[in-house]
Amino acid sequence: MQLSFSTAIATLAAVFAVATPATALFCAEAERFGVVTVSPTTLSPGETFTVTANFSCAAQLGVNPEYIDYYIEVPVNNNGFEPPILLARRTLDPSSATPLLDSFTTQLPYANYFNSSYVVILDTTYPVNGTNGSPYSVVGGVEIPITIL
Repeated sequence: MQLSFSTAIATLAAVFAVATPATALFCAEAERFGVVTVSPTTLSPGETFTVTANFSCAAQLGVNPEYIDYYIEVPVNNNGFEPPILLARRTLDPSSATPLLDSFTTQLPYANYFNSSYVVILDTTYPVNGTNGSPYSVVGGVEIPITIL
């Protein structure tokens, strides 16, 4: 049986269309640890804010979070009197309707804040396999700037 050239091209196009996932995202390398957002981004101690993390690209890039830690930090020129403040330690809920999203609301702690730049850091702990196949955990992170008044 011989196929015409146009039939062969149509058949190949159909095969590639089925083999290509329709939900593939364009993901920057920096998104491998998640994408974090904070709302609002200007805060005073005691004010409530929402932190949201999206791990869609992380999953696509092979990072499957075990633990998710959120901190407030001074990223540069920290004088040693500004230790990281842990906002939350969380895990993803695989039975959730949105298993690759994490969101929570919290209050900005009444800590000593200085006239400095601050960020909310998302640290993602995830497993990798060692050279002998045994798993161990590594941490990668992303940050978003906030203003503390």
